Amino acid sequence: MASTRRRVKVYTLNDDRQWEDRGTGHIVYAFVESLGGLALEVRNEEDGSVLLQLKIQLDVAYQRQQETLIVWTENESCDLALSFQEKSGCDDIWEKIRQVQSRDPQYETAQEDDATDDRFEEVSDTDVVAAPIELPPCELSKLEEIGEVLSGCLSSVVTRDKLALALEQEDYIPKLIELFHVCEDLENDHGLHHLFEIFKVVFLLNRTSLFEVMFHDDVIFDVVGVLEYDPSKGEPTRHRDYLASQACFKEVIPIKNSELLAKIHQTYRIQYVQDVILPTPSVFEENMLSSLSSLVFFNKVAIVAQLQEDDEFLNELFAQLKSESVTLEKQRDTVLFIKEMCSYSQTLKTPNRAAFIKKLTTRGLLPLLGDYLVRKGLLL
Repeated sequence: MASTRRRVKVYTLNDDRQWEDRGTGHIVYAFVESLGGLALEVRNEEDGSVLLQLKIQLDVAYQRQQETLIVWTENESCDLALSFQEKSGCDDIWEKIRQVQSRDPQYETAQEDDATDDRFEEVSDTDVVAAPIELPPCELSKLEEIGEVLSGCLSSVVTRDKLALALEQEDYIPKLIELFHVCEDLENDHGLHHLFEIFKVVFLLNRTSLFEVMFHDDVIFDVVGVLEYDPSKGEPTRHRDYLASQACFKEVIPIKNSELLAKIHQTYRIQYVQDVILPTPSVFEENMLSSLSSLVFFNKVAIVAQLQEDDEFLNELFAQLKSESVTLEKQRDTVLFIKEMCSYSQTLKTPNRAAFIKKLTTRGLLPLLGDYLVRKGLLL
């Protein structure tokens, strides 16, 4: 084939909502006659077997995460992710997907021209040419209307995708946050309840780009504030107080990489929101929050990978665990940090996870844990 080959990992989301590594191979973008259109194919780098072969669909909401990830839901039942070794590979495949979904004639091949038009029947003409979603003015008096418009867009993948695009293009979330401040200052419970329902829909759009806006340092506490005003509960739950004082990352050793530190903070906050704040799955269907789960999963993979390669950080971490001059409380925080990183390593494939654990044990982790427990009085 003439297509460029790129090294990539294939992940699928299992029944327990955990991402499973299906293998590593090279991805090809080409016309596949049996599928009747342009497709993505990944062949195992070890034995050449097919790990993935799927036609690029017009009505699927493919999403780009970070610089090297593409995630999507296939047939509303199977969540898939491609993790590229190189950003350039991800750029290339992402551009091909965008070209197919835009149906730009300059990218159509002779093979496509000869293929049957049946491959376009899965999306109706109405869906393809549907006008962009028009959002109401973001005003206090329009909150009920905004909620109705957003809720009405959840019925299909196409309208959800168009709504997400409209929210992004109009920078709508910061505007909603401004209304939240007004409603809270005025103690406007009616408006706060509407905002809760609005943000519930935004979460259900399952759009990574919107999650990244909502979980940004400048916005996250306001989003959590909105979610405190669940109309089904009598009194608001003060999640912001807990998130600020308890559910936060303790930097036991200064992390000099600002991007890594931001990713760790973001992961802590997402997990708290996902596990504690969001309504139960009967309201927030789990399969409509796959992008939130994948954001956490791949954040953990990146965090462990970067910490594992930072020998200076690991040396300082273990020096603190060894030091007899460090307070017991500080050592406790160090132990809990290592425990959390070991938990994160469960996202890695077995050989990578074993390499991470080996790196810790060669630094004397087990004897040091024994010394800590003796010092704490738990072992004699």
